[in-house]
Amino acid sequence: MADPSPVRYYKPAAEFKLDITDVKNFVYDMSRCIKCKGCTWVDHTYMPGPKFMTRCPSAAKYEFDAYGAYGKMRIGHAMAEGRLGWNETALEVLYACTLCGACDVGCKRNLDLEVGLSLEALRVKAVQDGVGPLPAHKRIAESIAQKHNLYGAPSEKRTEWLPQGITPAQKAEVLYFAGCTASYVNREIAQSTAKILQAAGTAFMLMPDEWCCGNTVFSVGLFDEAKALAQRNIDQVRQTGVKTLLTSCAECYRMWKVDYPKVLNISTADLGFQVIHLVEYVDEKMKSGVLKMKKPLETRLTYHDSCGLARLSDPWTPYEGKRGWMGCVEPRLTRRRGNQEIYAKPRDILKAIPGVNLVEMPRTRENAFCCGAGRGVREAFPDFAEWAASHRLDEVKEIGAETLVSSCPWCKNNFAQAAKAGAADVQVLDISEVICASIEG
Repeated sequence: MADPSPVRYYKPAAEFKLDITDVKNFVYDMSRCIKCKGCTWVDHTYMPGPKFMTRCPSAAKYEFDAYGAYGKMRIGHAMAEGRLGWNETALEVLYACTLCGACDVGCKRNLDLEVGLSLEALRVKAVQDGVGPLPAHKRIAESIAQKHNLYGAPSEKRTEWLPQGITPAQKAEVLYFAGCTASYVNREIAQSTAKILQAAGTAFMLMPDEWCCGNTVFSVGLFDEAKALAQRNIDQVRQTGVKTLLTSCAECYRMWKVDYPKVLNISTADLGFQVIHLVEYVDEKMKSGVLKMKKPLETRLTYHDSCGLARLSDPWTPYEGKRGWMGCVEPRLTRRRGNQEIYAKPRDILKAIPGVNLVEMPRTRENAFCCGAGRGVREAFPDFAEWAASHRLDEVKEIGAETLVSSCPWCKNNFAQAAKAGAADVQVLDISEVICASIEG
């Protein structure tokens, strides 16, 4: 007699990790992309209209499916299974992307696929296969290896940004990590940060020998080099015994809080110290009455959500488990949806400044359009970086803002360059400068 029970075609549960050194960990995610383009369009609940309805810079700029996450997921799937090889166009598609996280949070509104990690794993694979990164990225990596900063500048000049009258402590509970750009290019950001700390009565120290955080090295797939930098920098901070590492750069913030734990296979909570951005510090000091915004800034102002401080900054926790029927995983996996972090705090700070009329751009928070500068794009694709900044500045013009504020030197520089080229008549400032000007008054 035939067995009346239904035939079940369940595959045995497959082991996987959220480990970007092996692209096969993400074959499931890449193969399940249904090309819905939720990664490209602003979520329909928040879509402001037909003028600013996209959130993926690559797809909007290049207008070809291969450049969207849905195209890259198919290319990656074929590569992971050995059905497609590398060529010049494939490398361009892979690296002409700011890894801004818009696609990742978009997908997790629908399918919970790990798009962002898949794209990072593909860059690591490009390096493993001997074809990546691009020549412009290699020059940056060489500068970091030789001079320990992005710009190949002399190491002994790294702390020349320090303002007169401010001397870091030899020992303190707070360590300020200035980063390469605020140390060498945008010294006004580091100087403003130091003045804010002094105004709040917070003693701070610097690293005995600050090196680059390795953001670009990690972003272009040089995993081993990024891991070595992460271990070296974390060891240096742990030896100081500080409780808090503070940064004024969104890219540095993301590296310390998310990507260092990722490459070292630890949780953010296991770093041994807290990582905070300046806006978190100022928000707490302002609301406790330690810092007061006194001097007015009479301007119609808008705030740009820097990717590293916003949707990319959810804490990291390693994961290893099994995936079974219908993609169900065991143990439970808490997804990083880009909704845990810093959206309200910078806005609360700006609204507290007398005279500021804070207006929002059509695309904000998780749906914000990337400035276009980060993750190796500005170095290898400067035209794309300037286009993305100009596209974002169209929003600034749309709402009639006079001042654009961000929380990252990469954003400030890219927007300022695009504005200077004629994209908009707007003042571009970092939030550290705005805060410093107001409390000094």
